[in-house]
Amino acid sequence: MSLKKALLAATVLSLPLAAQAQPITGVYLGAGAGYNYLQDADITSSGSTAAMQTARGATNKIEAEFEHGFGGVLSIGYGFGNGLRAEVEGNYRQNDVDTLSSRGTLPGIGGTVRTYGAMVNALYDFNLGLPVVPYIGAGVGYVWHDYDVVRSRGAGASRVTIDGDDGQFAFQGIAGAAFPIAAVPGLAITAEYRFLGSLDPEFTAVSRNAAGVTTARTKVDSENYNHSVFLGLRYAFNAPVPPAPIPVAAPAPAAAPAPARTYLVFFDFDRADLTDRARQIIAEAAQNSGRVQATRIEVAGHADRAGSPQYNQRLSQRRADAVAAELVRLGVARSAITVQAFGESRPLVPTADGVREPQNRRVEIVLR
Repeated sequence: MSLKKALLAATVLSLPLAAQAQPITGVYLGAGAGYNYLQDADITSSGSTAAMQTARGATNKIEAEFEHGFGGVLSIGYGFGNGLRAEVEGNYRQNDVDTLSSRGTLPGIGGTVRTYGAMVNALYDFNLGLPVVPYIGAGVGYVWHDYDVVRSRGAGASRVTIDGDDGQFAFQGIAGAAFPIAAVPGLAITAEYRFLGSLDPEFTAVSRNAAGVTTARTKVDSENYNHSVFLGLRYAFNAPVPPAPIPVAAPAPAAAPAPARTYLVFFDFDRADLTDRARQIIAEAAQNSGRVQATRIEVAGHADRAGSPQYNQRLSQRRADAVAAELVRLGVARSAITVQAFGESRPLVPTADGVREPQNRRVEIVLR
């Protein structure tokens, strides 16, 4: 299966499981793996050219091409709840040498090139209210380049070998998309492209004759630019849990029951006292309870997710008690009123923990 088909299949399979995305707030972990293309590199001598002349004549440059390889990343990060994320990443990439050429393809090619290191990334999620969340990012860090017995054979049995490692400053760009999984809040499938480059690492090229005796050494620089396509998973530890559905009340036994009427009374942040507008709404509910001959008046208090669940439970109870007391003051029998407090468990507008939301600071009056 081609990489393009695999990405398409992963996208199609994830769509039935996708949920409307919420911005990441708090700590998350991520991992990805997949294909790596190591761009063709110029290996250039930075000192005497004697060590590589056996393999390439008078030129001081070898052009290297690499086979298709693989790589992966592990990351830990933090989301700020507004689309912005910061993370620390560890990475690994590996490609085998395909050809070395200098005035023609050189014989006896072999060896492996590995890149591994750590990066600090800044990313931004475009939360568009869709099942998929595109994102972009950039990062800087430090990576090590390991040339594992990269070699070519020159005239006769002479050969040139590059075998060593070097660390350099690195940079990268990221573009991807996340597909949240509704069944597991906080879990998402990720698909992304990464470009990773670095300053040229420096190695030592060793030239040996047919007897295996070292005849020369020289410093060489090699380019390092990687293009990666990774599939992965990401888990956010502080993802909001969807609110439980409000149970549907059993129908009244009457043949043609009157529809329930609902009134919403809103409160200021961290307050349980009634505003003038709140008293007007409660007065309207009290008047209509007599007109429609309501048999039950339900008063339910709620709070937003700013503060602890325990505090919000008590706050929603105080709000419900304040509304019930005002109904009684306006002539509604206390025996006809049932009072409940749900804290932050039943928001009108789902939010992340710690978010202030005016529509969730409310008391619902239902006339039945």
